Amino acid sequence: MQFFIFCKALLEDEAIAKYASDTKSLWHFCFQNGIEAKNIAFDAALAAYLLGPGASGYDAARLLREYSCADFAALCKKLEQELRENGQYALFSEVELPLARVLAGMESAGVAVDAARIERFGQALETRMGELVAEVTAYAGQSFNLNSPKQLGEILFDKLGLRAPKKTKTGYSTNVEVLESLRGEHPIIEGILEYRTVSKLKSTYCDGLLKVVGADGRIRSTLNQTETRTGRISSSEPNLQNIPIRTELGRELRRCFVARPGWALVDADYSQIELRVMAAMAGEEAMLRAFRAGEDIHTLTASQVFGLPPALVTPALRTRAKAVNFGILYGIGAFSLAKDIGVGFQEARDYIEGYLDHYPNVRRTRARLIERARERGYAETLFGRRRPLPELGSSQRQLQEFGGRVAMNMPVQGTAADIIKIAMVHAADRLAREGLRAQLILQVHDELIAEAPLEEAETVAMLLKEEMEGAAALSVPLVAEVHVAENWDEAH
Repeated sequence: MQFFIFCKALLEDEAIAKYASDTKSLWHFCFQNGIEAKNIAFDAALAAYLLGPGASGYDAARLLREYSCADFAALCKKLEQELRENGQYALFSEVELPLARVLAGMESAGVAVDAARIERFGQALETRMGELVAEVTAYAGQSFNLNSPKQLGEILFDKLGLRAPKKTKTGYSTNVEVLESLRGEHPIIEGILEYRTVSKLKSTYCDGLLKVVGADGRIRSTLNQTETRTGRISSSEPNLQNIPIRTELGRELRRCFVARPGWALVDADYSQIELRVMAAMAGEEAMLRAFRAGEDIHTLTASQVFGLPPALVTPALRTRAKAVNFGILYGIGAFSLAKDIGVGFQEARDYIEGYLDHYPNVRRTRARLIERARERGYAETLFGRRRPLPELGSSQRQLQEFGGRVAMNMPVQGTAADIIKIAMVHAADRLAREGLRAQLILQVHDELIAEAPLEEAETVAMLLKEEMEGAAALSVPLVAEVHVAENWDEAH
């Protein structure tokens, strides 16, 4: 007890700066024990993450060895010095360090789920799996284990004679890429793909989520701050970021995430933030005008690339333009684009070249980002986050090409990640400052979710929208779409 009293007094003393190796864990300790910690000044793990985002870990013992420091104080001093030399101290002190407290609060809060609905959904999926097994085995003309790649390969390629991939020592590959390439060649393929989707939803999410529902009916995911090389927050144990959103099955699962009685979920989602960042970085006037005027960027792109007035752009052409828009961000090649949108290689290459011809500043920016990364050895966001890119200096062509794609994408994706982190810090501060009971509970890609008492819901919706749209000043407006509902699917 005396030790606890000492710790509490130390942590609450604003005159004493606290240097820690993992402040998110420290905040958890404080929240659990009613401690109002003050002057948390440094986090060695977060500092080391910014300086070297590709490391496999950032524990203090490892960092002491890596930085050849005799003690923790010397380590923190060295890390702080490097952050300042890199121009990254503001990113550390104003974004990552305060974000650790926000994430600890979100992890502590968790999100409520309707466990009975998850269980019913799991039973429905199990029934569907049985139907698909019967359907697939009927096409095969015999019973076999759909979960066995060896047996499945023998059915597809030996018995049914479908176009086979190169055989390996262990047999035919039946991964999703192979199966996708066989769509339309035999109706058995659709059944197998659906079976895999349904099976994964059942095992990973329905069964998996039910195992981690707390006694209070809430699930608490770990929000990882030091795992991705782009700066994005990841989710684990369980991973709530990979729940499908575009399929009806995925949407049904999201309906199982709910607000507690008398509360609502407030969901704020950035609209096309990465495209907006790209437009701003490239200074592409046509795109900037479209975003400023609130026009549909995918229709505009389709109009530009396909040479049609916007009124004549069909849904199919808009879908292709959307694939090109996002594909360009990730440095997609013609082969991959052709596969994604179901056209020939030459047609896909024409789409990419047409896009870059109509948006020449995007073409120049892509080239400039690669050259800058090659000269510096790293790609960088607008806020100073870096990702080392030794691949650009490799003698292997494939590694060089990979490095080039990352050099084009990381500044855009990383800047978007920085922006939502800034929005999270500002939103959490404002909720506390205005004395609201609402709290942030989830962050998924470009989406931020709060749980609010019903009487606060509209206020919180306005607050999230303002903080997300005001998180960064770019030459293009940031837009956040906000919805209030009882469950995650309806709120999105």
